[in-house]
Amino acid sequence: MPPADSGAALIAIVGATGTGKSGLSLDLAQQIAAGGGVAEIVNADAMQLYRGMDVGTAKVPVAERRGIRHHLLDVLDVTADASAAGYQQQARTAIEDIRHRGAVPILVGGSGLYVSSVIYDFAFPPRDEAVRARLEAELEEKGPGLLHARLREADPATAARVDPANGRRVVRALEVLEISRDREGGHRGHGGALPTEPVPWTRTSLIGLSAPRPTLTARLDERVERMWRDGLLEEVEALIGEGIERGTTASRAIGYAQALAQLRGTSSREDAIAETQRLTRRYARRQVSWFKRYPNVTWLEHDDPDLVERAGLAAAVT
Repeated sequence: MPPADSGAALIAIVGATGTGKSGLSLDLAQQIAAGGGVAEIVNADAMQLYRGMDVGTAKVPVAERRGIRHHLLDVLDVTADASAAGYQQQARTAIEDIRHRGAVPILVGGSGLYVSSVIYDFAFPPRDEAVRARLEAELEEKGPGLLHARLREADPATAARVDPANGRRVVRALEVLEISRDREGGHRGHGGALPTEPVPWTRTSLIGLSAPRPTLTARLDERVERMWRDGLLEEVEALIGEGIERGTTASRAIGYAQALAQLRGTSSREDAIAETQRLTRRYARRQVSWFKRYPNVTWLEHDDPDLVERAGLAAAVT
């Protein structure tokens, strides 16, 4: 898809989970409205695409969206397999529609690959269903560690970017590698990595939210405990009836996998919470590393008393 250069510039709010991206997007949209404009928000959190996954993803409830139109929330069943390539097309279509209506699109979320797929000229390698099915069977039998070791031996640079515990990403990297070798001169794409010199897809104002690590760690640990207090277990119980256990993506989401283990009796509440906290902290570190590579980001502290005003200046909408 060629770059979209007409209409209002895209605003993208990025950063680690727990830094307040959703709140800032709502505040910024209201600031734009106060100035006589209109803004609409486009979700870039992979797990918030799923219907019914609310508590564990910190999805903003409809009643708290302040009348601001949101896109790409609750668009997938929990049995569906989310993909960055499919998301890219949907998100770019939503952004172009928003701009054609004369509104400002605000992309907000912490899923690095999903954000990158939208804001940069980002092409995905082809897929091969047979290769992927074989690799997924190996994943089920041998676990992600052995597959990641194979990836590390074949392509150390890619292996360094892929979380060894993320079986789905490991399988995808091996699939791309195998297809590329089978199709000499074929399209390798970016293999799920940020290009060394990313080319913008469209005019974008990038705003990053940050927090000191000790502060963020405390916020994330409390957030996980609050998820259990706010009914994550009951949410997952309801989603079992919707087929979450058959979903290869939704069932492995941080918090949901641990809640499922507790419901099955293979984990205690305390262990499920502790494991979710550990994985959430690790995920946040990976998000920070990913977004720190973005050029031209205006980084703001999450608790800056003038956060909205500074964000407005950075987005050139005030």
